[in-house]
Amino acid sequence: MTAPWFMFATGIESSYPTIKNGSVRVDEMEKCGHYKHWREDFKLVQDLGIRYLRYGPPIHHVWLGPSRYDWSFPDETFGMLNALDMVPIADLCHFGVPDWVGNFQNSDFPELFARYARSFAQRFPWVQLYTPVNEMFICATFSAAYGWWNEQLASDLAFVTALKHIVKANVLAMAAILDVRPDAIFIQSESTEYFHADEPDAIKPAEIMNSRRFLSLDLNYGRRVDSEMYEFLMDNGMTREEYHFFLNYQLRQHCIMGNDYYLTNEHRIAPDGRTWASGEIFGYAEITRQYYNRYRIPIMHTETNLAEGVTGEEAVIWLRKEWANVLRVRNSGIPIVGFTWYSLTDQIDWDTALCGENGHVNPLGLCDLDRNMRPVGVAYQQLIQRWKRVLPTQSVCLTVPVIRPSQFDSAHTASQVEKARGLRQGASAGQMIADRAG
Repeated sequence: MTAPWFMFATGIESSYPTIKNGSVRVDEMEKCGHYKHWREDFKLVQDLGIRYLRYGPPIHHVWLGPSRYDWSFPDETFGMLNALDMVPIADLCHFGVPDWVGNFQNSDFPELFARYARSFAQRFPWVQLYTPVNEMFICATFSAAYGWWNEQLASDLAFVTALKHIVKANVLAMAAILDVRPDAIFIQSESTEYFHADEPDAIKPAEIMNSRRFLSLDLNYGRRVDSEMYEFLMDNGMTREEYHFFLNYQLRQHCIMGNDYYLTNEHRIAPDGRTWASGEIFGYAEITRQYYNRYRIPIMHTETNLAEGVTGEEAVIWLRKEWANVLRVRNSGIPIVGFTWYSLTDQIDWDTALCGENGHVNPLGLCDLDRNMRPVGVAYQQLIQRWKRVLPTQSVCLTVPVIRPSQFDSAHTASQVEKARGLRQGASAGQMIADRAG
């Protein structure tokens, strides 16, 4: 019943933040043609030899109000994924909320979202893998620190407010899903960042930002934040009661840490705190090692891409480089269980962070928007064929305990449920994986 091979994945780009004071929603599924071509998209995933798909329903179309849902589109799409025996990593909130919720400053959002997550799990009980809230740190930063999306605020107070609501929503959603599916596994897709001091006077700002980058995962995994970050949270609206909620809600034993890495994830920082992209300096392997040393749970490379470029080989070279980094992580003894090229198709307007509707096609996908394979798609298909039998850490004891859709009816027995319930009493993620593999 376990997934015998490394988890090679892709995703359907499903960002849907609002801009222009909430009057315009940037719906990447619509812009990239998924609503029209979803059957073809899933078939492309299958043809590529990919069996894991980061995919979620468009929350603004499905979640109509408190306990009001329109499941018509997810019923069709998840129904086809089930029929294809493809394993979805259900992406329930991807950078936006329905209009009736407002934005991430809404203190009711965490409890409301937990009910939505529970309803999804009840509707699709065969789904086992989840990313309840995608890139929590980036979502809070772009919405409430940079002023680009959703609430479009730019202050420390707004950032901390958004962050605590987003992470609490993620935690409560995990708990709600576990009530329905006790053996659920949560793959937190989070941006892995690093800040390089541009000159000696920038060392302190770099230290602060290199601590701040961990805030979402510290809270999510119930880890005590660094002392300066504790003061930062308290100074900007988080109460002691709110902070202790995160320390007391320990669900990390059900988690795989998803590390996203792009060419823009490393930054230079000036003495006044200004930042800009540095390009790749340390790379995925080194920065992922820093995150693993902090949290000590299994990891997955959950996002990367690069534009195809003028020669058509730039993205292929990046794919090979990222895969080499994955192997380096794995060979160093860190339990890494999967890799993802994100996304299946090209995207629209990510060159301006979805801040406007410019119609720029970003050639980042395995396929273009006409659903023709790009060179990186061919290269990824070949990479999967050559490497798919490689176990996460060369040990069957660390195989991810995934029950495929086709196995759900026969495999999801009462004994399996009781075994999963036992894990909620405090078994580590490593124990969970080892126990299920046995």
